[in-house]
Amino acid sequence: MNISHLRAFVEVVEQGSFSAAARSLGISQPAVTMQIQGLESDLGATLLERRYRRVQLTEAGKALLPTARGVLAKLDAARDEIERLSDTVGGHLEIAASTTPGQYVLPMLLGSFLHSFPDVTVSLLVHDTSEVIDRVESGEAHLGMTGARRPHAKVEFEQMGVDRVVAICPPDSPLAGRGDVQLAELAEQPFIVREPGSGTRMVVEQALRDAGIDPGDLNVVMELGTSEAIVNAVEGGMGVGVVSHWMADKAIQLGTVARIDAAPFPVDRPFYAVMPRGVASRAAQALVAHLRRELGA
Repeated sequence: MNISHLRAFVEVVEQGSFSAAARSLGISQPAVTMQIQGLESDLGATLLERRYRRVQLTEAGKALLPTARGVLAKLDAARDEIERLSDTVGGHLEIAASTTPGQYVLPMLLGSFLHSFPDVTVSLLVHDTSEVIDRVESGEAHLGMTGARRPHAKVEFEQMGVDRVVAICPPDSPLAGRGDVQLAELAEQPFIVREPGSGTRMVVEQALRDAGIDPGDLNVVMELGTSEAIVNAVEGGMGVGVVSHWMADKAIQLGTVARIDAAPFPVDRPFYAVMPRGVASRAAQALVAHLRRELGA
């Protein structure tokens, strides 16, 4: 069985489509298709079905997936061990990141890292904070980056850089442009929040608790899976929201949303590198060192 075929299979499942997997692997979409067909031919079973521009696992695919992931993880671990015995920094890095660092911070920094270490390849997948930590904890990801920590997680956290979380409202809201908004007044507004497990939501809920407000008392009108979706909903007049300034700054500058200054917002929160316990691969160590230089503590 060809290892490249297994890696292509796992990547298609992770990315959700053949085209996204091709971009992640740095090969053409027809090449990915041929690798999946070769794997299916070897096994004598259909592994994936295309539906509505997405792919779905067949029963055979579901049976193969955990084994394929395990095989690749063991091969990567063996490669990492071999790399530690040499001076070359290479191999493949699986990186998991929450929305803000995954969509804005890491893409800007990985280019210079890969230029310095051309023998390293990277896959970057975006998940909520809890899943990022789970993936690093289980060994599915070599490294993660989040905007919050989770108590008792069996990983190592290291602060790297700072994010600013801001409250926003529609530009015609009575709260827009005011300098005397109280947090209790903000909490009474129709609220658009991230899903449970989101680092941004954790930060918002902790800030409310610190101010003596029960997050369960919020008038939540909508839960959304990305901060960009929250900005869009606020632009549509659905209510107020709290998001990273990386997401909100452009809309604030365009005047499609307004920032609300209601203490403690804006809140500065750290970004964290999430690392497995134990000795990391040389490539992972090199990336962590690169992030330290670029982002600071």
